Amino acid sequence: MKKSKKGNRQEPKIWYKLDLSAIVYPTLQRRDFSSVYRLSVVLKEPVRPDLLQQAIDSALTRFPTYKTAIRKGLFWRYLEPNNRPGPFVQKDIRNFCMPMPFKAGNRYLLRIYYYGCRISLEAHHCLGDGTGGMYVLQTITAEYLRLLGHQISNQYFVKDINEPPDPEELEDAYMRYANAKVCPPRPGEKTYRVRGTREPFYTFNVIDGILSVKQVMAVAKKYNATITEYLNAVLLYALLQKQKKERRIHLRPVKIAMPVNLRRFFPSKTLRNFITMVYPSIDPRLGDYSFEEIVVQVHNYMRYYINEKFLKGDITTNARTQQNSFIRIVPLFIKDFVVRQFYTRVQDKNSSAGLTNMGALKVPEDMKPYIDRFDIYMGQPFSSRTNCAIISFEDTLTINFASNIMETDVERYFFRKLVADGVHVTIESNRED
Repeated sequence: MKKSKKGNRQEPKIWYKLDLSAIVYPTLQRRDFSSVYRLSVVLKEPVRPDLLQQAIDSALTRFPTYKTAIRKGLFWRYLEPNNRPGPFVQKDIRNFCMPMPFKAGNRYLLRIYYYGCRISLEAHHCLGDGTGGMYVLQTITAEYLRLLGHQISNQYFVKDINEPPDPEELEDAYMRYANAKVCPPRPGEKTYRVRGTREPFYTFNVIDGILSVKQVMAVAKKYNATITEYLNAVLLYALLQKQKKERRIHLRPVKIAMPVNLRRFFPSKTLRNFITMVYPSIDPRLGDYSFEEIVVQVHNYMRYYINEKFLKGDITTNARTQQNSFIRIVPLFIKDFVVRQFYTRVQDKNSSAGLTNMGALKVPEDMKPYIDRFDIYMGQPFSSRTNCAIISFEDTLTINFASNIMETDVERYFFRKLVADGVHVTIESNRED
């Protein structure tokens, strides 16, 4: 926090450093790409936009790091409070998760849409991850339902809008836990990349699969796997089938970039980014894998890598770069160039697809009767590929694929495998075909 003079008074000028993950997202910003994700709640009755706007105006003040604009300094970017009008409710659009220019929309890094019974929140990733965004969406939804006359409790993802934020909600939790004594190396190898025909600018293809949690859990249990392990295996299987269909001379490893919610392992109330990536993979150069073998490999990978010790080492590796005294004084435009080159040439080529699973969502008991389901979308991929996002509520599990290519081979192989395993799938899409 800094202070600025105004007459004879000292008034605090509040600003927030970008967290360890958020530093990267603005750097990758370009005209046709922005790190935007979408969270949606589908209610049982049509949305009234006038009341929704009132709910946003009341609830957003509870989340000071989301009611901000991004600014650029000489060495780093930062967030500062945004007191301009907005964000304003908009009628939903077909090709959503569009790039979010930092100076548009009164400089807000949030967008709120409605359509029918659906309320959607789009957020730039520099504000926070999906967990933080879900607190904002559910708190707005709870306030909207209260304006309709319903009694809604403050519990789980619903915050009390009349209480001040806990200081821990605003912290960069990475820096608290970046204290491992060693930085594990990160072996990297070029992976299989999905080849597809890139769609025209501002086209966003979505395919949603709606399933029963009980059915998927029963099938996963047959393979001695969790739902996350099973669905990771299905996506790896689909990518292997896609590569096989292309009849490549040189096969490459197939790898999934999967965010892990670090709050599961390190106590934190932060509403900002607090995730790290793991990369379950299969190398077809070693031979043909049956689906059962893929599940076993994913299961063992998860058990080996997703634990407190490995994750703390990964956090520390990321933090050491920011803590380096020389890097701290390098001008921002040089940092941007280096990070952009590294991401384009190395990091983006380290995975074949993305998959995130927010798991089973909880809402207050008195809020359940008004909600049908939730959806999550990872947003525009950085390169020509598909991303998969999974979320469940009660017995409804939704699998949302998002891509900027015309071909749907990966999605087709994915859902065909689920059907072959006995899972009933209902498909929705914004594609015309």
